[in-house]
Amino acid sequence: MPATSPPRTRWARLRVWWARRPPGDGAAVMATGIISVGLHETGHETLSRIALVLTAVAWLGLAADFVVRLLRERVRWLAEACTPGALTAVAATTVLGTRLTALGRQEVAEALLALSAVLWPGLLFLVVRHFRPRMPGAVFLGCVATQGLAVLGAVLATVTHADWLAHTALVLFWLGIVLYVVALLCFDFREVATGAGDHWIAGGALAISALAGSKLIAAHHVNVYLWNDDDSGVLRAVTLALAVLALGWYGVLVLAELGWPRPRYDVRRWATVFPMGMTAAAALSVAAAAGVPWLRGTGQVLLWIAVAAWLAVAAGAVASAAGGGSSGGEGTPGGEGSPGSGESAGTVRSRGPR
Repeated sequence: MPATSPPRTRWARLRVWWARRPPGDGAAVMATGIISVGLHETGHETLSRIALVLTAVAWLGLAADFVVRLLRERVRWLAEACTPGALTAVAATTVLGTRLTALGRQEVAEALLALSAVLWPGLLFLVVRHFRPRMPGAVFLGCVATQGLAVLGAVLATVTHADWLAHTALVLFWLGIVLYVVALLCFDFREVATGAGDHWIAGGALAISALAGSKLIAAHHVNVYLWNDDDSGVLRAVTLALAVLALGWYGVLVLAELGWPRPRYDVRRWATVFPMGMTAAAALSVAAAAGVPWLRGTGQVLLWIAVAAWLAVAAGAVASAAGGGSSGGEGTPGGEGSPGSGESAGTVRSRGPR
């Protein structure tokens, strides 16, 4: 049987590339959105709004694709819904909502929070029931999605003075920490040396947890009747500990990148950019909420490193799309995830000895 010829036109190659996109591609929206949040926090409003527009456009594209697959490719949708990458839909929506809140778009942010809250329990259940030992870094997306809800809930509680929303966000904050511990027990630590990018979520999940804690502290500053002094003290201590642990993970992961370089483009590199940007945003937010000045300088430096990483990965993504290449698995260490395999930040299969 003759081999099928590859698409000849650029438009046809782009359509093939889009069709092969894995569910974990939502990490690109998360990465761009958190860069926008960080740029806003540091006063670079023009750059922040450019990143916000890119985030919104990408989110709309992914949302449309989500609905189309649900209606027309039900079997594929159900299969992808069981992978951690599916939770990027929740996390990306909460990141976008958080940035829109800073623009005073509370109604839109509330709608995004409601959408995230509807998607979260079902997707989380499907994903967690497939947890098993020695999983890639995407296993931490359960924590990330849960803390994303906590962040957006706390931010909206601050501007709307809705006590119930703040209390709900606090519950989600503690649940997110529990999910982090569960994910840590399932994580294959060899991914630090051999992962293709999503191993960075191990640190990014701690960073978004610290960000959620800082937003809850900020909500308490606005309404001192949310919880008592003991609860406030515990929240501050845990938030600072999470920020320090996130920075520690950041250092370990940077050293691993230097020790085991992985320069080729892979879609899972968006799951590297997001934790880098999230660590910067968390440092900036914790510095303001908890009164730790040195964290602000650290956050500013890490933000520009994240921006540089975003530009590098975006260039790789554009080159991949233009060439009609697979969006995942290329250049994966250890020979896993060959081109076209579609392995992404949402891959759940347990990995054997390398």
